[in-house]
Amino acid sequence: MVNPRDRLRSAGRRNPVEAIAQQVTERVVDLLVGALDVNELAARIDLNALLDSVDPNVILDRVNVDALLDRVNVDALLDRVDVDALLDRVDVKALLERVDVNDIVSQVDMDALVERTDLGAVIARSSGGMGTEALDALRSQAVGLDRWVDRWVQRLLRRKHHAPSAPATLLPTEAGL
Repeated sequence: MVNPRDRLRSAGRRNPVEAIAQQVTERVVDLLVGALDVNELAARIDLNALLDSVDPNVILDRVNVDALLDRVNVDALLDRVDVDALLDRVDVKALLERVDVNDIVSQVDMDALVERTDLGAVIARSSGGMGTEALDALRSQAVGLDRWVDRWVQRLLRRKHHAPSAPATLLPTEAGL
């Protein structure tokens, strides 16, 4: 910032009259500034007109954004963020469309993954389920075969009454019906 008195001081070095004029001017300015009521002067300023004349782009061009961001307490700022409301605004489908799944999978260390996986348990679970299904199917086939054999035996023996389908202790009683 330039001090307006500097110009007067430099002028006074050339001529003694100018030096006296400069001293008088400085004294008058000091008396005038001392006599002014700064609050009354500020009250007379039309702040809206002043702000209308200010170009915010000029001010922003002078701001050192990096220095400003260095002063920001990010943790305190994040404490004020409503994360749930923020996530509600996120379009997850659009976000997932931007994800390159092939790139992610290519970065997976498959050897390490296999080492950490208990393949025996996985195989036992999957084959156990398959084994149970196969055993159930085999039992069902055996029951069907048993009924077929029973029908042929009954025909060969020329029995008119069919044999019971189960032992008497397993058959429902009339009281239990």
